Amino acid sequence: MAPSNSLAGGQKKNHPADNDAGRGDVGKQECGARKGTEGGKAAAAAATDIAPGRLKFHDVIYKSLQPRGEPRSGDAPSGARPVAAPPPRRHHLAAGGPGPARRGGRGGPAEPLLGAASRHRAAEEVRADFQRRVPYSYLQRAYIQLNKLEEAANAAHTFFMANPEHMEVQQDIENYKSTAGKVSLIDWEAKQHMEDYSAGVRHYDKEEYKLAIDFLERALKGYYSEDEDCQIMCEGPQRFEEHEYLEYKAGLYEAIADHYMQVLACKHDCVRELATRSGRISPIENFLPLHYDYLQFAYYRVGDYIKALECAKSYLLFHPDDEDVLENAGYYEGLLEGTVDPDTIKPRKVRLTKMLLRRHKLESHLLQVAAAGLGYTYTEPNYWNRYGARQDEHSWPSAMVQDVNEARACSAGSFCVSPSGGPLLYSDVKFVYNSQQLNGTQRVLLDNVISEEQCRELHRVASGIMLAGDGYRGKTSPHTPNERFEGATVLKALKYGYEGRVPLKSARLFYDISEKARRIVESYFMLNSTLYFSYTHLVCRTALSGQQERRNDLSHPIHADNCLLDPEANECWKEPPAYTFRDYSALLYMNADFEGGEFIFTEMDAKTVTASIKPKCGRMISFSSGGENPHGVKAVTKGQRCAVALWFTLDPLYRELERIQADEVIAMLDQEHLGPSEMNINPKDEL
Repeated sequence: MAPSNSLAGGQKKNHPADNDAGRGDVGKQECGARKGTEGGKAAAAAATDIAPGRLKFHDVIYKSLQPRGEPRSGDAPSGARPVAAPPPRRHHLAAGGPGPARRGGRGGPAEPLLGAASRHRAAEEVRADFQRRVPYSYLQRAYIQLNKLEEAANAAHTFFMANPEHMEVQQDIENYKSTAGKVSLIDWEAKQHMEDYSAGVRHYDKEEYKLAIDFLERALKGYYSEDEDCQIMCEGPQRFEEHEYLEYKAGLYEAIADHYMQVLACKHDCVRELATRSGRISPIENFLPLHYDYLQFAYYRVGDYIKALECAKSYLLFHPDDEDVLENAGYYEGLLEGTVDPDTIKPRKVRLTKMLLRRHKLESHLLQVAAAGLGYTYTEPNYWNRYGARQDEHSWPSAMVQDVNEARACSAGSFCVSPSGGPLLYSDVKFVYNSQQLNGTQRVLLDNVISEEQCRELHRVASGIMLAGDGYRGKTSPHTPNERFEGATVLKALKYGYEGRVPLKSARLFYDISEKARRIVESYFMLNSTLYFSYTHLVCRTALSGQQERRNDLSHPIHADNCLLDPEANECWKEPPAYTFRDYSALLYMNADFEGGEFIFTEMDAKTVTASIKPKCGRMISFSSGGENPHGVKAVTKGQRCAVALWFTLDPLYRELERIQADEVIAMLDQEHLGPSEMNINPKDEL
């Protein structure tokens, strides 16, 4: 039997984020840097001293405190007297930033003005901004003022790599590509070992195994080098966040123990640090072992069975009971039988790897003992978890593909849905396409969910209750400047109906059809628990006249509903500010009398379209909200496109507050209409 390319600890593609509505644009204020030419030039002048290249935190702080010196010609306003340069000051470059020193007494040495240099540290807010790469959004604007489009593109790209949910910067990057003709963008903060790893995986996925080997080997070498640096950087002053209050007084031995535990925890965390992309929070699971898992199969495909066996044995140092890799190792040994004694073939970097594993295990033991002894809580993370693997089905030997697919059909973390799905509950609802026909997973397309008359009635309600920017924090064009967005919630519709501003029956229709959609989604995907509303929004997109020629943008950029889509890394990061609690999504369309506006699914690259759906009255597309279903909306170039957008969660803690209030309004209205004795059910029973 040929070896399986299981990638047992592969990259996790369990994803799901929402950019459809209710999203705040992270970093948008930062990108709105001063628009004045002089302000931009001043910022860029400082930027030219720092970039291109890595933007060093200490360098920025140090340069900001440097004395200005003599003004240059042209700096002072016309007719103004030149101002004498201030006397030079001495600076101490400290761990957290420099601090000015004052002159000592007569003949005495210079003394720090604010104490020891080691005490000068940046505030947490500043560190957080650098973690999120906020300075690069300012650099982008500064470079634009200097008409340095290439540097502006790289700065924008560097910012975007840490903020993939930032739609405005994404559009800026596309504009740079078209105006400056720049295709290759540079991430100035990239970790080289991570870049090599990503390149290796891309070549591996394309079955370019020789190139994959080159990059993955380089990534491995870089990883071990970065690990040494990470360990060294932990040997320094530590912060005791748990003890930052006035009453805390530690004795000498307790303080020593605290410090040592902080250093130890820092070193232990290097596994996470090295597996996390710059600007991200979540690490790539099973990162170091994955190198060997990719390499063992790549070497097999190029015919180097000795190195394939070495890498398989290296992987088994981390996961000795992995059945797939054990089977592969046995297969490689069979290929080498009669030529080389398999027992003489040892794991790669065996001493280094074993030392790393031994150190990691000892660190964990010491931290747990210290936690018990010193009375604090410690939870051991598992960043080398091999479950939830990304599989590469194209690389399995053809004879094994069918068996593998059957075995994976209901594996842990996947969805087990029959091709036809569950019942649709309503006789008038028409099934159109399932996941397979839509070239994806957890997708369904239905027609006749609501009637033509209901579409017209809902549209009339929409025209009476919608406000520009509703659901988008008041932004009338949150995703594109070429369209106007208007929206309304169920509670708002009921409020207007109760006040008589729209027909109450029509307002109730919005509530009823959203509940109908929820029941259909819950039944079709055969969920074993209740599906709750997370957010419900009636939204219309209107093409703005005079702005539709030569449009190359989307009405809504490609995204996922509960994770941050990172097309370049082929990942979807399930972390804030994404709405990570959303599990299923649905869009119920109300009309077709407009141009453009097709709903599209894409691959994780956000470019390859896998399915395109033309909206029409009563049509509903529903899908799981994760990174397995990236989607967007093509530009609406004429007319108005309206739909009811629904997001659902399986976690009752994240139920939509307005929906709960709407349930109470409905209960009140029903009680007024029927009277207390005629009420057979209480809508609050589900709360």
